Amino acid sequence: MKLGLLLWMTTVMPQPIADQTCLAATIYLEARSESTRGQMAVAEVGLHRLDQGRWGDSLCEVLKAKRQFALSITSKNYEMDNLEAWTKSWAIASSARSIWLLPENLRIRVAPGASHFVANYAEQQSWALGRPVAVIGPHRFYALN
Repeated sequence: MKLGLLLWMTTVMPQPIADQTCLAATIYLEARSESTRGQMAVAEVGLHRLDQGRWGDSLCEVLKAKRQFALSITSKNYEMDNLEAWTKSWAIASSARSIWLLPENLRIRVAPGASHFVANYAEQQSWALGRPVAVIGPHRFYALN
């Protein structure tokens, strides 16, 4: 399925399903070849940003925010054709959202407080200063205010 079609579908879906779809697509695009832990950390960043309220009022708004996640920078013609990776991304998105519904003190986190991540192979980002809260697979996770 093309990314553009999937993103359009999220505009007509009920909000909870749209949010899970956006989160699964983000996990797929950002971390499909990573471990479950790495995929969960990517999901946590989006969920943490939603809680902060600075990037949007829904998870889809947060994840589609301009130049923040792969949903806004990947070609809409990108073919999401790895069914096994999509199925795992969907399951991770579901699990992450369920964990996030728990009271904050009961949430199990793999990247506590992380609001940003960057790939180890990417150019150094001006905001990626200091020590990351987690390094998982090819990503470094940062807690920024």
